[in-house]
Amino acid sequence: MTNNMIILMERVRLMKEGKIGNTGRYIEVERKDGTVEKLMEPVEIHTYAHWKALGYQVKRGEKAVASFTIWKSGKGKSEPNPEAPEENLEKTSMFMKLSSFFTPDQVEAIRA
Repeated sequence: MTNNMIILMERVRLMKEGKIGNTGRYIEVERKDGTVEKLMEPVEIHTYAHWKALGYQVKRGEKAVASFTIWKSGKGKSEPNPEAPEENLEKTSMFMKLSSFFTPDQVEAIRA
């Protein structure tokens, strides 16, 4: 499952639990059995790093609305192989990491 799907499922769960609101728009979600369901679109949630990349800062004292695991990639060096030096490259690995998410109400634009 991709990060986008993990986050969407968590957004829908949080909206159903009343922890976050909706955008007022509808999205169509295809179920595993192939049926399509129309759902209210939950508000966006992002990690601290993603909000910062978008030009926002999490407000002081705000607590994450949710924490759950998403995929993260990491780089490392492969074992040296003297017989094939061209294979001595960095390798990328994927792992699950617990991340905290914030809503638009919890952030403010970074002042330039």
